[in-house]
Amino acid sequence: LAAECDIVGGRPGPEAKSHFFVISLLAPLLETLLDARIYDLWNILEVPSNKTVLELVDSSNCTSRRCLSNVLIDKNLLSQPQNDSCTQEVRVPILEYQTLEVNTKQLHLLILLQASIEWEDPELAWDTSVYKFDEVILPVDKIWTPELFVTNAITSTLKHSSANVLVYSNGTVKDNLIINAEVNCEVNLFNYPFAYDVCPVAVQAWGTDKCGTTLKFGDLILTDNSHGDWQTVDAELQKKRDDRNYIHVELKLKSTNPFLTLMLPSYLIIFVDIVSFALPLRGGGRNAFKVTLVLSFTLFINILNSQLPGDSECSPIIRPHFCICLIFLVVSMVVSMLTTRLSLEGQLVFCCWSKGSAPKITENKEQNEDEETKADISTIQPNGSENSQILRKVAKYLETHETNEAEKERQHKFADMLDKTFFWIYFLGGLGYLVIMTVIMLNYKCEVNHFDFWHN
Repeated sequence: LAAECDIVGGRPGPEAKSHFFVISLLAPLLETLLDARIYDLWNILEVPSNKTVLELVDSSNCTSRRCLSNVLIDKNLLSQPQNDSCTQEVRVPILEYQTLEVNTKQLHLLILLQASIEWEDPELAWDTSVYKFDEVILPVDKIWTPELFVTNAITSTLKHSSANVLVYSNGTVKDNLIINAEVNCEVNLFNYPFAYDVCPVAVQAWGTDKCGTTLKFGDLILTDNSHGDWQTVDAELQKKRDDRNYIHVELKLKSTNPFLTLMLPSYLIIFVDIVSFALPLRGGGRNAFKVTLVLSFTLFINILNSQLPGDSECSPIIRPHFCICLIFLVVSMVVSMLTTRLSLEGQLVFCCWSKGSAPKITENKEQNEDEETKADISTIQPNGSENSQILRKVAKYLETHETNEAEKERQHKFADMLDKTFFWIYFLGGLGYLVIMTVIMLNYKCEVNHFDFWHN
């Protein structure tokens, strides 16, 4: 620049002035460009406090499973995969069913479902030429996962069997779900303790207005099919509609325990009551025994009331069975008391007290006269006329006594005939009732609508 300047008297020449003018115009522009360049360089070199320079340099070259997992997590795919049809198919290749308990009081079914599910999420796929892995593990709460629920459940809890899911390179995701549910099932208990019925367990996923999740089931596995008094005979996947899948569960009550504790005692008490007719009609022993049977059976019903099933649309027939057995016992007791009175008193009318007391007064009078006669015989030597009078009195007394004894014998035979007649009626009626009741319990079917939770 100095060479190009023509300094004359310490003043610049014309060419120098033109150069200075150009430089003065370009200087602000050069300064701005230089500052921007320095700022960009600083942003490139600036590193956050939670990372190291080494991590920053190697991030572009990281191809490990964890790096792949972090890349997929950063996509933040928490919504359902949505295509043109607005539905997402979820496959359930294996569904395990288990009956935990059958509550016969509230008519509830406690169940456990374990489902292996899988679905496609194209945005979770990756290029295997970059990441040399076919599968990777992701946290279950970092991506969208479908939810299964039991439609006719009163309460239901859903949880994942693990905190992670398995994702494949083609976008396939696999997960395992555990569902505990209390199902409202109107179990048919009419034939209790020989109860047998089916109960639907509706398994669905969320969906509305042709959008949501559809389920495609594979195999259903029945596990641990016996709990308590109930046995799960079979479980089968069925459909009401394409979007209404349910498990057809067949339940059967193990009749051994309730039959031994409920039915057999009632049969035996009726049998013992029939045999009690072998006791003598007089003496009161039979009546006392029958009263004991009635009280014992009443106490038996009160004690076992907590074990009887609750009422439902088809109320258990065992409840009226116990009532009928109690009626049998009471009728037998009352008839036995009446025949005993008929045998002793000769009548069943309780209000006519005077008629019943007259024979006693006459008998007492005859006894007093007899005693006076005996006293006269012992103190006074009778003559001929008096002797004949005494003989007439004795003959009359013996005749009256024989008449009374014959009347009592006739009354006893009549009461015994009535007792035997009632015994055969009671025997045939009780035996026939027990046979008919057993046949009804085993064969009659009460129809119950188990699908009323689906209204349309």
